[in-house]
Amino acid sequence: MDDYEVDQVVQRALDRLTLLAETTTAMTSTLDSHAAVRRVCHILVPQLADWCAVDLFQDDGRLRRVSVVHRDPGVLPVGGLTGLLPDVPEDPVGPLSRVLIGAGPLLVTAADIPGPDKAADPLHARQLELFDQLGTHTAVVAPVRARRQVLGALTIGRSADRAPLTDDDLAMVEDLTHRIALGVDNALLYRETQRIAERLQRSLLPALPRSGPLHMAARYAPAAATAEVGGDWYDSFALPNGSTTMIMGDVTGHDLRAAITMSQLRNMLRGIGCDRQEPPGHILRRLDLAHQSLYPHATATCLYALLNQDDDGGWTLAYSSAGHPPPLLVTHEGDTHYLKGGRGLLLGVDPTVPRHHATETLPPRSTLLMYTDGLIERRGEDLTHGMTRLRQHAAALAREDLDTFCDELLAGMATGSADDIALLVARTPAPSQRSG
Repeated sequence: MDDYEVDQVVQRALDRLTLLAETTTAMTSTLDSHAAVRRVCHILVPQLADWCAVDLFQDDGRLRRVSVVHRDPGVLPVGGLTGLLPDVPEDPVGPLSRVLIGAGPLLVTAADIPGPDKAADPLHARQLELFDQLGTHTAVVAPVRARRQVLGALTIGRSADRAPLTDDDLAMVEDLTHRIALGVDNALLYRETQRIAERLQRSLLPALPRSGPLHMAARYAPAAATAEVGGDWYDSFALPNGSTTMIMGDVTGHDLRAAITMSQLRNMLRGIGCDRQEPPGHILRRLDLAHQSLYPHATATCLYALLNQDDDGGWTLAYSSAGHPPPLLVTHEGDTHYLKGGRGLLLGVDPTVPRHHATETLPPRSTLLMYTDGLIERRGEDLTHGMTRLRQHAAALAREDLDTFCDELLAGMATGSADDIALLVARTPAPSQRSG
């Protein structure tokens, strides 16, 4: 072997390593598997092939072509040849079907590509149509496989005016699909973890009381960018003396420990509230003492409020805050103001400090909103901007029913949030409605 041939071998090896490195970078740059494989297709075309396609199984088991890239974008029709594909047949004949049940990678030559009218099944027909539309002379179809499970397939093709793909290319394509599979599998695991975390979080949230003239609603929205459980919670229940509690809290942290602490704090607060039936400041102080003994290294915010209807049908709110964002009162006419009384330290800082409560008269048909900080906080933005934005959105929704109020508020405020969001809303009735 002369020096020129050595240089060619070295250059091919470097090109291969570069391609593998770029594929790895593309697959690890996002947890959106469809976006990642589209980036990979743009890397492989035209370096390795004239066109590239990736098919992946969906959560429901159906096969979807998620990306088709050609060196000449004008060759692709509107829609790009992507979309749902026919089911994999029980008796596979075509290379794609064979790969999807575990074979491969497979080299496909011109002799293996009959016309679409010669297809053995609908999936084979779609693949032959793809070969025909893209002028394919040779191709490689390889499984995207992780943890002994086929997640989909990668197909690359070359036209007749380029050196054909050969058996020597199979090892390279296999390395590529291994990297693609790791990225797709990581995205699948992330989504599953996210679903489990959300189900766990929601299972810890209670049903709201449905009796009496007071209308209530609540929402919990998990952080879109994380797959962890958090410490946000809301609660509401009737006390033996007839008061209705409204509680909102947030344990510091985004992990299982925070979720466990949240659940136990909520249950302790329920017990203390029902047993003592004291003003909110006293209840939060008792909770803080218990919290300090059981969770000495954890902190949390909490807003504890009592709603009471007087003999004339009017409603009052007594509340105390342990470092929690202030509730927002929205009148039926759309006037808004934050209730900033009864403020105190976070739970877990100093349980010896006295806590106070404040009292507010609630106008008829007014809406009281409690929330966690994920609703108003944005990275790099002053908190006052988020609080002003919340007042504006809430004012515009003052006369909507509570379900619409909550849904539209989340739609308008949750965009860009990197944290969980919990909402608890109560609306006082018209003056003629009285409890019991």
